[in-house]
Amino acid sequence: MTHTTVPVIFDLDGTLVDPAGGISDGIAAALTELGIAVPGQARLDAMIGPKLSHSLVDIAGVPAEQLEEAIRIYRAHYLSTGIAQSRLYPGIRALLDSFVDAGRPIAVATQKPEHLARIVLAHHGIDTCFGFIRGSAADEAGAATGPSGKAGIVAAALADLGTQHAVMVGDRAQDVAGAAANGLDCIGVAWGFALDGELREAGAVEIVHSTAALHDAIGRLDTVRAGALAAGALTAGARTASALMADDVKGVCTDGHV
Repeated sequence: MTHTTVPVIFDLDGTLVDPAGGISDGIAAALTELGIAVPGQARLDAMIGPKLSHSLVDIAGVPAEQLEEAIRIYRAHYLSTGIAQSRLYPGIRALLDSFVDAGRPIAVATQKPEHLARIVLAHHGIDTCFGFIRGSAADEAGAATGPSGKAGIVAAALADLGTQHAVMVGDRAQDVAGAAANGLDCIGVAWGFALDGELREAGAVEIVHSTAALHDAIGRLDTVRAGALAAGALTAGARTASALMADDVKGVCTDGHV
């Protein structure tokens, strides 16, 4: 890696991997078994990305006393059939291979329990692409120790990478917020589960519609970072290269949207 290479931290579900019903079907199965009304598909899809325990309570209305059992049922369903339903989004494997070949540091930061994230990435044969994989604690409904919330998980990935200059890539507002809490910008991907306008309103520095556009956007960060380093503008405590790029493009996304 060169000192001008921008490390990239990826979200998992909705960014790298399309759950293809594996998550929503598992949630529906858990709710059904517990006798709780299953929300419509749009609300089930909205549960993909945020912390599962929060979504089960806030969106599905699971009572606190049934939360642990709902998660247990969901996890069993997800492990038995959900992971097999998932698939990589088009172009992801080639994108990751290009970053590995170029020596770019890449990591994963997901609110999925870390042990499950590793299983999913290994299932798709991309786990070895990442220098670091960070997720939530296994006991996400309890008080287990470990990174807390998206901001804490992103912070753990940053510490692993040994840098304060990186860019987050994700599909939900939680990814943008987690990046911002750590002084990073986030490139939003339009192929995930964000509602209309969600990523733009959350403050994503760019919104891309293809892995080719994502590759180009990150390449531009390298150029901006190199220029900022040469000018002495990118130092400890300074803005990230992605923020500098945001000024340069004046808020215009790579797909032409503002």
